[in-house]
Amino acid sequence: MTTDTQPVRSRFSIWLQAVRPFSYTAHIVPIVVGAMLALYYEGQVMWALFPVVVVCSLLFHTGTNLLNDYFDYRKGVDQDYTYGSSKVVFEGLLTARQVMAGGWVAYIIGIALGFILIWVRGLPMFYLGLVGFLGGVFYTAGPIAYKYHALGDFLVFALMGPLMVIGSYFALTGSYEVSILYVSLPVGFLVAAILASNNYRDIAHDTQAGIKTFASVLGPAGAKVEYFVLVLGAYLAIVLMVVYQVVELWALLVFVSLPSAWKNLTAVRSNRPGEVEAVALIDQQTAQVHLQFGILLVVGLILGAVI
Repeated sequence: MTTDTQPVRSRFSIWLQAVRPFSYTAHIVPIVVGAMLALYYEGQVMWALFPVVVVCSLLFHTGTNLLNDYFDYRKGVDQDYTYGSSKVVFEGLLTARQVMAGGWVAYIIGIALGFILIWVRGLPMFYLGLVGFLGGVFYTAGPIAYKYHALGDFLVFALMGPLMVIGSYFALTGSYEVSILYVSLPVGFLVAAILASNNYRDIAHDTQAGIKTFASVLGPAGAKVEYFVLVLGAYLAIVLMVVYQVVELWALLVFVSLPSAWKNLTAVRSNRPGEVEAVALIDQQTAQVHLQFGILLVVGLILGAVI
């Protein structure tokens, strides 16, 4: 007689799998970068709002992850043999409807907390939040679903780079300077590189599902070039900002992460069409570089402000 030794999963662990917390760093990095830029602001900085900014951001990210899983499942983009999704629906841990409901609950709570920021900072904060909300929902939701129309890379760059860095800085200071936009660019490059690496790996599966990503439009060779441009562009942007004195010399600390980035670049460059397993984790590995780069940039900004 055989017994089932499969451990019983708690609801908490199942939902943790569904929301994919390992991806939260993509939202945390730009928020913290924006906050550290506030160290250079000569007026009053409302640091008490920082936890609200972080929680709202993570709730919006959670909502986007869950709705993305729902619509990718409904459209046949994610299958049990593909990479990228949480797999909770395919494993029978949650229904598609539960995943969608969870996404909307996260968004609703995030919007409710966002009114604190709007009350303090006014309409500009409302517009920033609205753009973030619509960008997250319509990533995969109709009628726009820009992820499926080769626009994901561009909008993820804008939403999770400039928008979030500027939004974090504005929430804390109520102000804006063009230098904030410049510093947000390398963050945007690397977060777009996470999606670009995911789409490069999934070209065959996405094409089979009948959707267009920027990688599938470019083809494998072009998608490799895009990935190189985004990753190396982040480091080049830092060099240019140091040269033009937008940031202090300490920002060059980001180059400590270059070996990890180069390892990923080498893996993508040497990858051949059809060898999906060889780059199965390239999106997570790129996210690790994004995190390392972000931490080093934050350290550089702090040192530049206090030394």
